[in-house]
Amino acid sequence: MDSLRHTPRLGLHPAIEPLRAGMLDVGEGHSLYWEECGRPDGIPVVALHGGPGGGAAPAMRRFFDPARYRAIIFDQRGCGRSRPFAEVRANDTGRLVADMERLREAMGVERWLVFGGSWGATLALAYARACPERVLGLVLRGVFACTRRELDWFYGHGANMVFPDAWDRLIGRLTPSERADIIAAYHERVMSEDPLARRPDAVAWAQWESTLISMSDETAAIPPDPRRSDALARLETHYFLHRGFFERDGVLLEDTAHLKDIPGVIVQGRYDMVTPPRTAWELKRAWPGAELQIVPDAGHAAGEPGIVDALVRATGRFAERLS
Repeated sequence: MDSLRHTPRLGLHPAIEPLRAGMLDVGEGHSLYWEECGRPDGIPVVALHGGPGGGAAPAMRRFFDPARYRAIIFDQRGCGRSRPFAEVRANDTGRLVADMERLREAMGVERWLVFGGSWGATLALAYARACPERVLGLVLRGVFACTRRELDWFYGHGANMVFPDAWDRLIGRLTPSERADIIAAYHERVMSEDPLARRPDAVAWAQWESTLISMSDETAAIPPDPRRSDALARLETHYFLHRGFFERDGVLLEDTAHLKDIPGVIVQGRYDMVTPPRTAWELKRAWPGAELQIVPDAGHAAGEPGIVDALVRATGRFAERLS
């Protein structure tokens, strides 16, 4: 860390367009959008977006040197360009892990580096637990294990102590009885079959997260996109109400023996209000082979300069190691 403070920060790689893209039918009425970027014979890496419900942004392509990586990026069930949009039926963590395996096989990849932030880090850890033999390494940002403690911090008593104004806007839409369980209340509201009727609640849900995601006031001031908010609110409340569909609370931090032989880098913003550093710290203690880098002037957003620098350096080091 000390040496990096005196080194000019790296930025994202130049913007690129996909080499190819398509849709993958994964059954149960779901089709996933995927794209492949960079070098066709490069080091395979799969990039996992956040949320659940966030969808993949073009900027995700830019964390990987296109001269060295074959980056495979996709929208998870119900997200982005995947179909059906904002659908929660046949949508859980086990199915997302199975989708990754279908995608890996369809792309002809034997093993790949797995890259993910926030919910993408959750899914990356779940995939590594289910398919460790397919993982070349893990690059994780803003680690989230979908535990009761983490959800209580963000939707109960924790983050609201730092952002009372934004919290009042979130709970201001709810009745006094609904406020006893914020996740359940918003889940019931955004599961309305009428997209227009549920839109104000979906936007309010997304605005709370948007306000806390970055240390930049400019980011917090940008109104959430209503369509993206719809998927984010529906899928997040669906997954969070079911505690990520894991068999027990905290399993991703307790069942870590499979990580022993998997190299990893964990990038964590010191002032992350969405996924505080405690989880990344506990994961590192359970996974001694991983490198934990706490960025001293960053929050949760992947686009903050210190986070970008750490992630681009991490993928650069993996490229050297894996080539």
